[in-house]
Amino acid sequence: MTPSTTAPLSAAVLEALARYDTPTICNALELVAPQRRLIGFTTKPLQCPFPDLPPIVGYARTATIRAAVASSLSPAEQQARRLAYYDYVGSGQGPRISVIQDLDGPDSGFGAFWGEVNSAVHKALGCRGVVTDGSIRDIGQWAPDFQALAGSIGPSHAYVHVEGFADEIRVAGMTVRSGDLIHADRHGAVVIPPEVAVQLPEAAELCGRREAPILEIARSPSFTLERLKEALRRSAEIH
Repeated sequence: MTPSTTAPLSAAVLEALARYDTPTICNALELVAPQRRLIGFTTKPLQCPFPDLPPIVGYARTATIRAAVASSLSPAEQQARRLAYYDYVGSGQGPRISVIQDLDGPDSGFGAFWGEVNSAVHKALGCRGVVTDGSIRDIGQWAPDFQALAGSIGPSHAYVHVEGFADEIRVAGMTVRSGDLIHADRHGAVVIPPEVAVQLPEAAELCGRREAPILEIARSPSFTLERLKEALRRSAEIH
């Protein structure tokens, strides 16, 4: 399978989406795509060792890995698969985000595909970060400004190897296809349907305007229940 051939969004739209954190993007999606209220985002906790990095937006490069058992391929075949995977990661529309499912089930995270080397390689290939339910390591040697959301942090790579790539996968409750538009930060990740992407910045601003009167009262030393009720009424009238 090859990456999605959906027409890429403009750099201006991607930059606008990256100005908001992922919870705000999820709020905006509830307005413009309410049918996705229960789908399309991570629902299980992921560790983020770099919480201060800004949100990332990019097109998914999907893969599956195993680490608890050795690959059945010969060393030459393993090398060929890995090179084919890197060709896939470095091709197609960008920017890109690597999304990797660990197939080891209860032993997910047994060995880390991600560390000093793969964070540097993927950054060089045009990725802005990784979302995986597997493990990562080499936190101190990680590629600068390369975001990471992972199921766990561990010391060894064990028998880790790429099983497949460019297929539909599921990571932390989020189903992702190759080429999907992903928004991620320390809270988790969400798939953005391309047909509503351009509407999200305006919807995010609307969410902010609706929250403003409620937050103003809630943070005020003169807070009262009656003032909160009035703020809620005013919030509901903002369109």
